[in-house]
Amino acid sequence: MMDRKERTEQKVQQLFHTPAAGNEGTDPEFMQILQRYIFGDVCYTGSLDNRMRELVTITVLATLNTLPQLKAHVQAGLNAGCTPVEIREAVYQCAPFIGFPKTLNAISTMNAVFTEQGISLPLPEQKTLSSDDERYTKGLEIQAPVYGTEIADRYQWLPGDFAEAVPRFLTELCFGDFNTRTGLDGKTRELLTVVMLATLGGAEVQVKSHVIGALKVGCTKEEIVCALVHAGCYMGIPRMFNALNACRELLSQQA
Repeated sequence: MMDRKERTEQKVQQLFHTPAAGNEGTDPEFMQILQRYIFGDVCYTGSLDNRMRELVTITVLATLNTLPQLKAHVQAGLNAGCTPVEIREAVYQCAPFIGFPKTLNAISTMNAVFTEQGISLPLPEQKTLSSDDERYTKGLEIQAPVYGTEIADRYQWLPGDFAEAVPRFLTELCFGDFNTRTGLDGKTRELLTVVMLATLGGAEVQVKSHVIGALKVGCTKEEIVCALVHAGCYMGIPRMFNALNACRELLSQQA
């Protein structure tokens, strides 16, 4: 059985094709703590494989807009077997949650890696909608079986046109523009959405709602916990605990 240092070396080589941190650089002790926790401990706990862990990591780093680290993990994602389209879709679907400016920053960083690797841009289209008229109807086909009319019901109090417009915008943008796309399956999209919301902090109501959604589309409790614990390496332990506590009754062994 490998010890912690050996596990770290193996995982860093797999993901980055470089040796794990030694005594080089200005802060070798910190880098050893960082790498041995993430790559020696967390990466060997739970069921998610390297590919899914890197999609989780890319989602967290795009949400945080920590672009140097995102660049490193886009490359690690490719090394772990993620396709460029899978990485792009993980980044694209962040837009309704983190806003378009941060998503554009993440796209620019991602594309820089693709260009360095000789990957031709733009990548193949993944859209399935044939017209703007389908944004609502096709989006609702994905949204309604999982979430029902929860949002439309909750925001009936909005004044004027907004009581109708805000729920419709959500359906058209989140579910119509993004979730109808190919390149990632629905289960993966929901798992990454849970991670994204946990990373934002202060969105525990939405985290809980999307954990329910993730369970409905086939994610296991263990996979959701594994994704959140892995994300905790990058978003910080308090946000990890906030997300876990918000969903305790949904994710506990007794639930």
